[in-house]
Amino acid sequence: MIQGICKEIELQKNYLTDKYLYSIYFGGGTPSLLTANELGLIFNTISTYYTFDENTEITLEANPDDINIEKLIEWKNIGINRLSIGVQTFEDDILKKLNRAHHSKDAKNSILNAQNYGFNNITIDLMYALPLQSNSIFLNDLSTALSFDVPHISAYCLTIEEKTSFGKWVKNKKMIPISEEIAAEHYEILTKILQKNQYEQYEISNFAKNKQYAQHNKNYWKQGNYVGIGASAHSYNGKQRQYNISNNAVYLKEINQNKIPCTIETLTDIDHINEYLLTGLRTIWGVDITKIYAEKNIDFLNIQQKTIDKYIQNNCLYIQSNTIFLTKKGKILADKITSDLFL
Repeated sequence: MIQGICKEIELQKNYLTDKYLYSIYFGGGTPSLLTANELGLIFNTISTYYTFDENTEITLEANPDDINIEKLIEWKNIGINRLSIGVQTFEDDILKKLNRAHHSKDAKNSILNAQNYGFNNITIDLMYALPLQSNSIFLNDLSTALSFDVPHISAYCLTIEEKTSFGKWVKNKKMIPISEEIAAEHYEILTKILQKNQYEQYEISNFAKNKQYAQHNKNYWKQGNYVGIGASAHSYNGKQRQYNISNNAVYLKEINQNKIPCTIETLTDIDHINEYLLTGLRTIWGVDITKIYAEKNIDFLNIQQKTIDKYIQNNCLYIQSNTIFLTKKGKILADKITSDLFL
């Protein structure tokens, strides 16, 4: 797989016109399982076709149980300068329920060790609306996370999909999902506590101190170009989206034949606008109406005036400097509002 990834980097070398990388992100799986040599092979291949330096944000997603002193030193030496640690919760009973391999103690030690070995740019991933997670337990999760004074926290609501293990558990009554009311309470607690502790909610699920935003994700939300490498990876060049096949065996077979196993979708002007709505509304930067008109010659405000007015009257949207923003109430209903605004 490592050889296949390196081969795809070579095959995709002309996908991005800008050869300087502002961010590199190892994620979408469990990259913390990789050895230093394996990561080194990928870095060497990247540096053959692109340039990056100490200003490039280089993130590695890591499970707490994979983080040890030896690996932290290796990651630091290789050039990783940001860690995304998948804590989810500090409650052991819930971690066990979720079939997570780590314990609360592992999560706490992984953060402390990362900080002690020079990783100042850390984001903690938390989840809410989890089974067994009362308001007090979630408050404790937030309190524990805040005690580490990390610059960034991401918090996601558990979404149960029908064909996943959790979906089957719910169907078989092995798991009872938390109600929407409690999920909304958790979200209210989340935003209130983090704001009180000087974390800016710059995207619905992401909070940063002192504007230490995740540059990689910010690029997605602001519709920047990127190339994704590996099975299931997505790429975007401003005109087309590219989706790699998810089957590992087929992916490797095609790559070894010098083919990129992907589906390419050419985006229409309407697609571009809808994607801008999907990403922009979630952020503090909002949706710039004048940008839509300048780039696509479409008067979005006029077309969707009725829907926009309805949500403004319901205190879910507001317009400032020709830009549409979600209110605090609107953020809870973001998916519904965005869907209603799609062209």
